[in-house]
Amino acid sequence: MARLLADENMPSDVVAALRSDGHDVAWIREVAPAADDNAVLARASAEDRLLLTLDKDFGELAFRLGSVAAPGIILLRPRLRSPGHLIKFTRAVLARDRGWRGHFAVAEEGRLRILPLPPG
Repeated sequence: MARLLADENMPSDVVAALRSDGHDVAWIREVAPAADDNAVLARASAEDRLLLTLDKDFGELAFRLGSVAAPGIILLRPRLRSPGHLIKFTRAVLARDRGWRGHFAVAEEGRLRILPLPPG
């Protein structure tokens, strides 16, 4: 099971489902509400957690601005944002277990792009 840091934008239903699946999930909304994106990345790195987000800004932070990157980042881009669909989508992405460490992944319906993160 994965050690995850769920961004603040991750719905509570998704966090609960991942926890019930046995993942170790820290959730920004619980541990550092309103933290800015750099603080979220720093926390993911400090706690050695894969960042799970719906926020495209993390790609810019990691690649263009050279911010400290988390051990890995998965950007979820589902077609639908209903809680049930998002739970199913997130579970399917994590089940692929692509060796997320050191990578930025963009998960879309039927497509997964994985890029190495720049050294931090």
